Amino acid sequence: MGLLTLLILIPLAGAAILHFIKDAKSAKIFTLAIALVAFVVSMIVYIQFDSSKAGFQFQEKLPWITSKTIAISYYLGVDGMSLLLVLLTTFLVVIALIGTWNSTDKKIPGLMALILLLEAGMIGVFCSLDLFLFYIFWELILIPMYFIIGIWGGERRIYAAVKFFIYTLAGSLFMLVAIIWLGLEASKVTGVFTTDFTALQVASSKLSLHVQSYLFWAFAISFAIKVPLFPLHTWLPDAHVEAPTIGSVILAGVLLKMGTYGLIRFNLGLFPQASIDYASVFCILAVISIIYGALVAMVQTDIKKLIAYSSVTHMGFIVLGIFSMTREGLQGAVIQMINHGLSTGMLFMMFGMMYERTHTRAIKDYGGLAKITPHYAVFFAIAMLSSVGLPGLNGFVGEYLTLMGAFQSSVLHSWAYAIFSCTGVIIAAVYLLWMYQRFMMGPVTNEHNRSLRDLSKREIFSLVPLVIFMVWIGIQPMSFMKLSEKGMNAQSDTLLGARQQSGYEIVAPKVIVK
Repeated sequence: MGLLTLLILIPLAGAAILHFIKDAKSAKIFTLAIALVAFVVSMIVYIQFDSSKAGFQFQEKLPWITSKTIAISYYLGVDGMSLLLVLLTTFLVVIALIGTWNSTDKKIPGLMALILLLEAGMIGVFCSLDLFLFYIFWELILIPMYFIIGIWGGERRIYAAVKFFIYTLAGSLFMLVAIIWLGLEASKVTGVFTTDFTALQVASSKLSLHVQSYLFWAFAISFAIKVPLFPLHTWLPDAHVEAPTIGSVILAGVLLKMGTYGLIRFNLGLFPQASIDYASVFCILAVISIIYGALVAMVQTDIKKLIAYSSVTHMGFIVLGIFSMTREGLQGAVIQMINHGLSTGMLFMMFGMMYERTHTRAIKDYGGLAKITPHYAVFFAIAMLSSVGLPGLNGFVGEYLTLMGAFQSSVLHSWAYAIFSCTGVIIAAVYLLWMYQRFMMGPVTNEHNRSLRDLSKREIFSLVPLVIFMVWIGIQPMSFMKLSEKGMNAQSDTLLGARQQSGYEIVAPKVIVK
């Protein structure tokens, strides 16, 4: 059994065993132990990963659904980009479990089982190299997240859960059609219907631009919903507001990255010509997401909804970096996926800690908390400044690289994308600093808050690792970016191969690590 299979089976086995554990405390301890084991295995993969080599590593390929005309495999593998996202997944699940230990006392064994099932699905998405297997893991994630929101969520949890489910499922159907179409095209080359990613790359290169465009949009719609990209974003604020804290942390920290991962891996990897032709469309939508998300966040009175709309803005920067198709833009997009997972995940977790004490999301019900809970105020400030993009913290690195990529892009032919995106950075500073001021500074506006307790040792213990990584990435980003260097180089080969057909001069998405 390979390490990647083990990485998927550990949380799956844990979820199955939880069916026999009825005690809430025992279920939490067991789930944390399983999540820690999964994290240790992911670290073993990281230690053994050779960042000097191109292509996928730790490949596992077994026949699954086979006949004379069908060849679908259980095919796993990781490159630097997917490894970073696997590490983010296993790390955040552990942190979220510790940070939200006492956030609910309702049906704990069931919640813990769904968290582990969700973790297995997310790891499967980032490791799958067969599109049929990828689709199964993609759809599998819908089930636990639907129940996490629908059972443990807020007052409008059913509405939010159904909306999340319908949006994602509808988009997935487009992707399923495209996978089948690609498999049939591959059969003309290989003689059998296959969904092997490497075989589909060969088949897609022989498609006409007309067909490639249809397939590009079928994948892109599914991924754009998951990002979410304007105007397909409306499910996200409802899901975040109604989800329990651990659901919001994982949703913001990892699930949204499945969309941007798919755009890089499959849209750019399988349909380079169409990606070049429609790059400006996606960058326009990205810029709209950046500005719209920031403006809407600025007028929110519900702090969870404010953080949710800030995610729309941050994910817009990632999409802008992807479709700038420059080395800086693509590397910036990858590192910004990690940055957003850390900073926004921490913001949701920290507000969840305060919500446990106050049971209100309205900003007006707070004020002057820095005097009452000084440790909480310091950690919240770090997460907020990371989200703003303060130099020296992780958020600055990703935003800087994506904006530089947009400025230098020869595909976009305009600086306007980057210039308008910069306004999103300014507005983000406005609403996040304003939110912090109303939340933490000034006089205590609610007398009931004077009795609030500061962060516990357990809560501090869950936040310190996040802060360490925020500073680490901000000061020494290349220690992380070098992992995705070879993966982005492989992606550049596909894009450069389409350059002559498109007539555009593309800067190779390639970073040289010294």
